Amino acid sequence: MVGLGVSVSLKVGHVCSCSNGFGTVTMEAQKQKLSPSKTRRKSSYGTSRRSVLKKSFSQEQVTFTSPLSADPLVALIGGGISGLICALFLEKRGIRSTVFDTGIHGLGGRLGTRVVDPHPLKFDHAAQFFTVSDSRFAEIVDAWMEKGLVREWLGTVGDLNNGGEFVPFLPSPARYVATKGMRFLADSLLSHSRLVNVVRPCWISKLEPFNGMWHLSENGKPRGEFDAIVIAHNGKCANRLLMTSGLPLIAKQMKRLDLSSIWALLAAFEDPLPFPGSTEVPFEGAFVRGVDSVSWMANNTKKLEISECGGPHCWTFLSTAAYGKQNKVPQENIPSATAAKVKAGMLDGVESALGLSKGSLPKPLYTRLQLWGAALPTNTPGVPCIFDPFGRAGICGDWLLGSNIEAAVLSGIALANHIADYFQSPGTDPGEFAVGLNNEFQPLEGHDIGQFPGLGSEEKMSEGQAYELAK
Repeated sequence: MVGLGVSVSLKVGHVCSCSNGFGTVTMEAQKQKLSPSKTRRKSSYGTSRRSVLKKSFSQEQVTFTSPLSADPLVALIGGGISGLICALFLEKRGIRSTVFDTGIHGLGGRLGTRVVDPHPLKFDHAAQFFTVSDSRFAEIVDAWMEKGLVREWLGTVGDLNNGGEFVPFLPSPARYVATKGMRFLADSLLSHSRLVNVVRPCWISKLEPFNGMWHLSENGKPRGEFDAIVIAHNGKCANRLLMTSGLPLIAKQMKRLDLSSIWALLAAFEDPLPFPGSTEVPFEGAFVRGVDSVSWMANNTKKLEISECGGPHCWTFLSTAAYGKQNKVPQENIPSATAAKVKAGMLDGVESALGLSKGSLPKPLYTRLQLWGAALPTNTPGVPCIFDPFGRAGICGDWLLGSNIEAAVLSGIALANHIADYFQSPGTDPGEFAVGLNNEFQPLEGHDIGQFPGLGSEEKMSEGQAYELAK
């Protein structure tokens, strides 16, 4: 990580005369004091936007002082739902952006869907469904429904206690799924955008400030120059990217994030799964209780309405976070012995949860195991976005507010509007736009597979929180 040293007397429209090899970017020592500008601008973020940049590192902070481009361009690193929404709302404010994503098969991040031909088999293997509690998110979901991108999931969902006791959620808030699978929702979001460019698969490996712009590269290959950057992914890769970027406060907050590890086992069965006293299980989705290896199971065939005329039954089984931690290995190179152990342990857990006798769970005709090494956040700073106005860099993601699709969307909206306000306020003290750089983290409660406002015992996300996410 690189350290901090800034001077808030520099305005966005002022060009620094220092000659230091960075052109109009200054790198100043950490020991300098911040002197708040006398120019004050009323903030829709209340006091959080006026938070000062505390110097907590002995390294250097990049400080851009040159004017923004006449037609500024933003780089978004990460094409998950938060990054995509941020790009769309930047477009609403007339700002161009480029989304860089590592996805080979499509965008989406944890909006993951795997399709296996020739059957075809289809599995949502990360985010399973979402609920809605915020009116802004509700408007977006209504628009998705009108376009046929999502629909309400009417199948039975509830708690499955070890031994086969199933308790449905009654009453239950509306639950939503993507009609063709979660990844296809992500791929559809930018289908009509005019100001958003997508580059994938691409793994941005370096961020360099030079001549008033951010220069991005992928293993030495230039990937463009940008007025501002957005980090819309997290985990080890994001930490490595930020370690030498000149953004110590952004890096510090990202590094404080703690993420769980979750195993996903995709399994297709020739026949419906058995259930004591019934011909098949009485649910489409269940939160599993009292089983070490499994926290969730869902019938994708029914949830996604894949087939009405028979065929394999496609199930997604997700492990507990504790089981993921116990069996964590590098997700890029999973040892075969670990894969065999985890697969057997999770299938045993499914058998136990369903209350079946030992060895009576049908053998699946297809299985695939995946480790989400950076699955879900376990702590949060509780702010909609993070933004360093001196380095012209921000962070969005579900972890800033929670661990669900709604939180990711609201975070993307918040950062897009914040960046647009910053771009469109030349001459204003940049320090007025600092947000989330020093917020303390708090533990994040929820299911092992995320939060679902209104479902179970979880608290609903309040719309009356002390910030405003949208204009």
